[in-house]
Amino acid sequence: MACDTGSKPIEENENVINNENENKEIKKEENMSSSLVLRKAPEFKMDAYDAATGHYKQVASSDYEGKWRVVCFYPADFTFVCPTEIAAMNAKYDEFQELGVEILAVSTDTKFSHKRFVETEPLLAGLKLTIGADPTGTVSRAFGVMIEEEGIALRGRFLINPEGTVVAQEVQAPMVGRNVHEFLRQVRAWQHAEKTGEVCPAGWVPGKKTLPVNTDVEQMTGRVGDYITVDEIMS
Repeated sequence: MACDTGSKPIEENENVINNENENKEIKKEENMSSSLVLRKAPEFKMDAYDAATGHYKQVASSDYEGKWRVVCFYPADFTFVCPTEIAAMNAKYDEFQELGVEILAVSTDTKFSHKRFVETEPLLAGLKLTIGADPTGTVSRAFGVMIEEEGIALRGRFLINPEGTVVAQEVQAPMVGRNVHEFLRQVRAWQHAEKTGEVCPAGWVPGKKTLPVNTDVEQMTGRVGDYITVDEIMS
């Protein structure tokens, strides 16, 4: 697939798996690859703890229809790297909101564990995020991040556009935390690319050059260096 073809979702047949937590249905693609990129994000419904209000609630994929959103899995409450990641996302919460991006954190802990975790961990003071409870692992499996042997999720972060297509994912082992600054950069780049039809070179941030393949694709083929230099890319 060329880099000028946008984020049109890949069409695949779907079957249905049962959400044991709520006895609801979740869609899961047959023969799903290890990546959800360019596929429709799985549907879900689960209990959650809303740290902003201090109350429990239910969240569903349908709550986020028509919005940019990120579903961010982490291994477990009361661990060590996890609260640093949650705190980092929370510190940038207002910037995500300015970009129209909703954030849902998820782990396989219960909503009761989430509440206690937020109340006791100093890094999470003032938390504004909602944390989904996936104790059966149903949602984690649907996103392909469940570690069955341990009953926890990998660090999986999925950026989903307003059409419900996953446009970016980052999945890694539990020992190393993710970078919220880089993720914000990706969000801005994706929003610019989808709005303009331009493509964003490595490390792109607002104000830097894009590649106008939507208008100059033939001229640019094999000649990207005529449009942008390595110094401009790395600046």
